[in-house]
Amino acid sequence: MENQENKGEIVIYKDDNTPEIQVNLVDDTVWLNQAQMAELFGRDSDTIGKHIKNVYKTAELSQNQTTAKFTVVQTEGEKQVKRDITFYNLDMIISVGYRVNSKRGTQFRIWATKHLRDYLLKGYLVNEKRLKENQELKLKELQQAVGLMQHALEAKRLEGYEKELLHIITDYTNTWITLNQFDSGNLTLDQVNHKSALHLDYEEIKKAIERFKTRLIKDKEASNLFGSEVNNKLSSVLASTRQTYGGKDVYPSLDEKAAHLLYFAVKDHPFVDGNKRIGALLFILFLIQNNYLLNKRGERKINDAALTALTLLVAESKPSQKNVMVKLIVNLINKK
Repeated sequence: MENQENKGEIVIYKDDNTPEIQVNLVDDTVWLNQAQMAELFGRDSDTIGKHIKNVYKTAELSQNQTTAKFTVVQTEGEKQVKRDITFYNLDMIISVGYRVNSKRGTQFRIWATKHLRDYLLKGYLVNEKRLKENQELKLKELQQAVGLMQHALEAKRLEGYEKELLHIITDYTNTWITLNQFDSGNLTLDQVNHKSALHLDYEEIKKAIERFKTRLIKDKEASNLFGSEVNNKLSSVLASTRQTYGGKDVYPSLDEKAAHLLYFAVKDHPFVDGNKRIGALLFILFLIQNNYLLNKRGERKINDAALTALTLLVAESKPSQKNVMVKLIVNLINKK
């Protein structure tokens, strides 16, 4: 691609036997209309239209985010007429390119695949700041990213997922590393926070659970048995984070206290009903109270989907796996 100075235009993908197509460069992406894509990929406009409809039908891309109307001057007979034409951005161009069955489509896929591999292997799309902070992490990120991308290129080559996979690989780097450590049994309790903890108050938590219960019952998602404490077990669960031995905390870091709170709230069944939901609630409340729910970028360390999966994993785990579960929770907290 070559920038055309002062024209807001670029030339996209030029091969010896393919046309040169002038396209708009707007909002940091390029735009082609249906007719231009047909010319680029050597297919008729109706075929391109079918591929575009299938992309939206499968929810691979959002129509609102990939289309725009541009005014185009067309020659109709002897007149110059302005028409509002629908254009599609680079995401759609790539998706159609990986779907279309033509010689030019094949050439495009070969070209795109090569460049995607080059970008990944050279590390251009990996967070540079994070890599500079930790050279060992850089090696693991690149090794796992390359492996995942190579597998995806073989399995999904015709489905246009490469661009999205690059984002997934870089955005979820810590997940790949944590899962690898989990599988190999090498999870550790590194980088934990030894700040003094603010513990949850029993009476305040009981009130919070009642408010939680009222909301769930209103939404028909709980019964009157929800949150009914069994033999003062909630008090014991909350006290677990305060345990000491020889004058020292049994769980010395905020991370370990939060992890054990979730584990005991789920596994010790302190309530007749709702142990997993309340356990997840206590976990979040503890992190909030200790100003530990958000990372330095202001993002939640544990989102709702991750918390659901983690809570279910703890619930289904065996007692012999307690230490592994705790280490997994800690790693998800302190690596965000």
